[in-house]
Amino acid sequence: MGVVNVTPDSFSDGGEFAEPQAAVSHALRLLDEGADILDIGGESTRPGTRVQSDEGSHKPLVTEEEELRRVMPVIAGILETRPKSVISIDTYKSEVARKAVETGCEIVNDVSAFQWDDAMARTCAELQCGVVLMHTRGRPMEWRHLPKEDDITQRVAHDLANRTQIALDSGVRGERIVLDPGFGFGKNFEENYPLLAGLEGLQRLGFPLLVGVSRKSFVGRTLAKTRGGKDAPPKERFYGSLAAMVAAILRGAHMVRVHDVRPAVEAAAVADQVIAATI
Repeated sequence: MGVVNVTPDSFSDGGEFAEPQAAVSHALRLLDEGADILDIGGESTRPGTRVQSDEGSHKPLVTEEEELRRVMPVIAGILETRPKSVISIDTYKSEVARKAVETGCEIVNDVSAFQWDDAMARTCAELQCGVVLMHTRGRPMEWRHLPKEDDITQRVAHDLANRTQIALDSGVRGERIVLDPGFGFGKNFEENYPLLAGLEGLQRLGFPLLVGVSRKSFVGRTLAKTRGGKDAPPKERFYGSLAAMVAAILRGAHMVRVHDVRPAVEAAAVADQVIAATI
């Protein structure tokens, strides 16, 4: 899954592809490099961001209208050039999801797992689209202050089981569901590696797993050990991201969400051969 951020403020590449034509060109390049799915996002959910259902403030930093203005020309431009492209819309807003799917997106990737918009589960059931339910502890404004979990993998498994049941009860069919443990989303640095090491434990939930570790801050913190104690910035987390991605595949990830597609495709091919040799 190749990342296409149509935002001015995403943590890794904010502003690079804010213009529709730049975003479309980038998306087509990712397809040429081997991406199977394009994940189009029009709102950053980096730490500190105010989202739609934040306590005391129901207005997000990015309105539904603004998010649609950003992503719809990109979706249309990709499908005009490559009509068979599989596109995911990265949003937690039900009306953005509806319009994106009606335009041609096949998947809704909700970082809140249907928590931040009460209508999202019902909307996805009506649209009969694929869904990615990502685990998130709290909201971005709270992430820096969340207490440490004693067993983060158990907490993620418990919460995702609950969110999956809500999706099923709302009419989303099980074969359309993919789960994402949400690395970096409401997890502090110390929790990401136990979660990565314990990824196999999420297999018991019975759904495919999508993992996104590309350029995440926990990778940058680890690389500080090789940089005189200074965290590596997002653009310098390339090799660390590949290592974390390979570890995720070896621990059971079925899909990976990445910024750098071609090297990820090659690294994944090697990881797949290791897995094949152990079966």
